[in-house]
Amino acid sequence: MIIFVVFPILNTIYISFLSPEGGFIGLENYAMVIGSKKIFNLEGLPKNPPLGAFVHNMIWILIHLPLSIISGLIFAIILKDVKGSSIVKTLVFLGMVTPMVVGGLIIRYTFEKDVGIVNGLLSLIGLGDLTKSWTAYPDTALFALIFGSVWLWTGFSMILYSAGLATIPKDYYEAAKIDGAGPFKMFFRITLPLLRSITVTVVTMTILYELKIFDIVLVATYGGPGEASSVLAFQMWLYAFRYFQFNKAAVVASLLTILTTIVTIPMIKFMVKR
Repeated sequence: MIIFVVFPILNTIYISFLSPEGGFIGLENYAMVIGSKKIFNLEGLPKNPPLGAFVHNMIWILIHLPLSIISGLIFAIILKDVKGSSIVKTLVFLGMVTPMVVGGLIIRYTFEKDVGIVNGLLSLIGLGDLTKSWTAYPDTALFALIFGSVWLWTGFSMILYSAGLATIPKDYYEAAKIDGAGPFKMFFRITLPLLRSITVTVVTMTILYELKIFDIVLVATYGGPGEASSVLAFQMWLYAFRYFQFNKAAVVASLLTILTTIVTIPMIKFMVKR
């Protein structure tokens, strides 16, 4: 832990306070990075990309988090007592075991104009005028990646919720039926409360995944067009291995460490209390 976790984290934070020449410059790197339009570009609000890597990560969380969690919960509930459900679960979970690089290529070609299934469906329902290469336009590239990545993560929440549903005694539902409770009332009064710990875990792990997203962006759009789909982890990689600005890369890495820590601590406290 000291060699592979503690030391790299502390060393990265230390590098973030140094100049390229190795001198200590305090928070100057942080001021340059956070003040850069590559990280925050609020001039593009409300809809003109790019908005900056940090803002793109927040948009990713706002859209991807509820979609992947709700989809996973719906699949888990629908497939709970269905024969042959393991086949469907396998297809959904396939996104989790698919390498993210492959997932990025799948997303890219899914939204391609001539070969993508999205445009094929639009043409099928009479919306052929809307077809285009969605990842090639600044106003749609980020959203194409977000919606495409829902499948890659939905399997995670589905499996955890399926395991959680299996632990709820059937007696609870039978007693609720005797008392006249309908499906919706049982869902909100029995299922959701008893899945609280699962939900905390799923939400935490999903946010961490969204903060660290990198492979999909690299393969599908390379952060483009015009940095319209860049995210923090991708910007960190650019700073380090394209521009060789390791101090700025260390700043982004430190910011990501702080963000992930902020997300993780509440989950740890919740689990300890239980």
